[in-house]
Amino acid sequence: MYIQLKGQILSYEKCGQGKDLILLHGNGEDHTIFDELCKRLEDSFTIYAIDTRGHGGSATPNEYHYREMAEDISLFISSLELDHPIVLGFSDGGILALLTAINHSDLLAGIIACGANRTPKGLQRKELHEIKRRARREKDPLAILMATEPDITDSELSRISCPSLIVAGERDLILPKETEAIVHAIPGARSRIFENQDHGSYVIHSTVLEKTVREFYMYL
Repeated sequence: MYIQLKGQILSYEKCGQGKDLILLHGNGEDHTIFDELCKRLEDSFTIYAIDTRGHGGSATPNEYHYREMAEDISLFISSLELDHPIVLGFSDGGILALLTAINHSDLLAGIIACGANRTPKGLQRKELHEIKRRARREKDPLAILMATEPDITDSELSRISCPSLIVAGERDLILPKETEAIVHAIPGARSRIFENQDHGSYVIHSTVLEKTVREFYMYL
């Protein structure tokens, strides 16, 4: 399915029935990373698995900026008149979940941000070095995005007023202190660290998050 939001066309898949749930993938991926999770949740949720701009079937912009990508999500919610969806985002999608909640908590039931960071400095040093190398040598616009953004302040995070769950893997490429800082900056936020999991192992083509999503919904 496709939807036009101002000058941006987004591709998305819809399935299931129940509480509205938006799924946002990471950098260089598409909505199919959630296929297994969708099958486990479609009995209780109406799921909108979105390809963010420049990914999957969505139109490619001239440049990538997280704040513009987050505005796509709020426009998506408004255009489809979704009823206070839960937004679950992974990696870049987690950043988009945070930014959407910063500016439009009133549109959301809550967010689950997995493997998100406030700035590039929130990444493990080795990972950030590799991303910067790829951005410099290959001029990869998605690598440039990760090397230079986001730039989310704690003051901005303090504006989030919807229930928030911040998730990471025990061996995540996000620094533990970064995850902790995000949790502390968001009023009432809770955290969940998955043992023996890396950045994407509990998300990509995995059903590990099923219980977390269901518990989060019960908490709302």
